[in-house]
Amino acid sequence: MRLLLVEDDALLSGRLRGELQRAGFAVDVADNGVDAGFLGESEPYDMVVLDIGLPGRSGLDVLRDWRAAGNPMPVLILTARDAWHEKVDGFKLAPTTI
Repeated sequence: MRLLLVEDDALLSGRLRGELQRAGFAVDVADNGVDAGFLGESEPYDMVVLDIGLPGRSGLDVLRDWRAAGNPMPVLILTARDAWHEKVDGFKLAPTTI
């Protein structure tokens, strides 16, 4: 299974990438919203782990663009933020079909 990990914290990203690879995933990593947007549009990922607090573009903006383009890939949002409106915004971007 091919996975895109989008996380700007290098230490966290490295640990997650290692654990995911040991679990059998092929993992690509992006550390900013611009690269994440491009990779999600151009590569066939089975799933994305997406931080919403990214440099360049927010993760929610990236996800919003993927959904507007009809990209239904599953996305797991990874964040330390706890604002309820950000959680609601993320749920609103869930695909209607998978």
